[in-house]
Amino acid sequence: MSKPSIPQGTRDFGPEVVRKRQYIFNTIRSVFELYGFQPLETPAMENLETLMGKYGEEGDKLIFRILNNGLDNTGKHQQAREDFEKVLEGKNVKGITERALKYDLTIPFARYVAMNQGQLTFPFKRYQIQPVWRADRPQRGRYREFYQCDADVVGSKSLLNELELVNIYEEVFVKLGIADYELRINNRKILAALAELCGGADKMIDITIAIDKLDKIGIDKVKEELAQRGLNEEQITTIEKYLNITGNNREKLELIKTLIGHLETGSKGIEELEYVINNNQIQNQRSPIIIDFTLARGLNYYTGIIFEAKAPPAVKMGSIGGGGRYDDLTGLFGVPNMPGVGISFGVDRIYDVLEELKLFPEGVYTGTQVLFFNLGPAESITAFSAMQSLRNQGVRCELYHEQAKMDKQFKYAEKKNIGFVVIIGSQELLNNTAVVKNLKTGVQESMALANLSNKLFI
Repeated sequence: MSKPSIPQGTRDFGPEVVRKRQYIFNTIRSVFELYGFQPLETPAMENLETLMGKYGEEGDKLIFRILNNGLDNTGKHQQAREDFEKVLEGKNVKGITERALKYDLTIPFARYVAMNQGQLTFPFKRYQIQPVWRADRPQRGRYREFYQCDADVVGSKSLLNELELVNIYEEVFVKLGIADYELRINNRKILAALAELCGGADKMIDITIAIDKLDKIGIDKVKEELAQRGLNEEQITTIEKYLNITGNNREKLELIKTLIGHLETGSKGIEELEYVINNNQIQNQRSPIIIDFTLARGLNYYTGIIFEAKAPPAVKMGSIGGGGRYDDLTGLFGVPNMPGVGISFGVDRIYDVLEELKLFPEGVYTGTQVLFFNLGPAESITAFSAMQSLRNQGVRCELYHEQAKMDKQFKYAEKKNIGFVVIIGSQELLNNTAVVKNLKTGVQESMALANLSNKLFI
């Protein structure tokens, strides 16, 4: 019999890890709520046609398809084999697969808005905290099943939304203690203008897919890929000049104006970047916004400002969040002219950052606050009553499950990181008292049972 296992790229989370993850979720959720975003959940699976063609050439390859039921019918086996061969060729075959696990939260959100537009109040601000799945190669910081935390606004073209999303990143990361993250921004209109400069809008996808790999493969490999995608030497030189723009934000803006400022799309993109940079009002912002013209974000649906939050340099983790504006995402579902903008937090990577930098607060590990010892049948019933009284006051308690030596019960409390024990033995039972011991300080005192209260266990 083989040992039990889980699929590669997935993980189990024990109690301590879940508590840490909940700390991250609750921190992000509290900031989303502070900015007026409402919660939403969508199914784990979507119709395949909802997802395909929305994430670009590379993204489509990573969609987890779900085989249809009914393959236990032997009469369908031959057809299933034929259909599966077509699937391997990249074709969509409804006979074998019609559904897929969701790749992200944005496309399902767009589908939800398209289906429910008549009942929603616009602008509609929603946040969503759910798992997504990608058929990716597992590695450090990259999983096949992971959580995303998204905040999106649809029904508004105002760049005030972008300013708010910048503030949300700052507030979340400051609350989590991630002081030296980097928030990088660019504009897809600038990339569109670059494509226009290099032969036309049809070059946009080729250029953005190649540029998006710059960090991973370097400038020479990017140039090779651009050549393979049909760009000539002059066009590749223009793109290299674009990628080599450096300096502070003001200097970068001046240099980009000389390259693409004469094009209407480029001018508009530059104007939008200037708006966000000039009107950013985060007080005492720990991490300034950095204009990064190499930022492309390879998803096809972005049309304006794009964001990427990067982990502190001390942690080799890469992106811990990203997003951008998509002015016609719901048009993919027959509802045109519905502008939107959103950001996402990569919770799994944020967890790894907090773990590596030891940023989780001590209290986040605490489950049970108080353990009541079990020293006999009568003692345990009295302890149970006192425990219930503390639970009613919001103190997290448990009673050891059976009568046992005190040493064994102390070890149980120590292993579970429980801070206090309450001991009611035969003598305490007679006197209607209890011994309360603080396991961190070693201090203990005897007191009347009636005096047990939540104030003792802070």
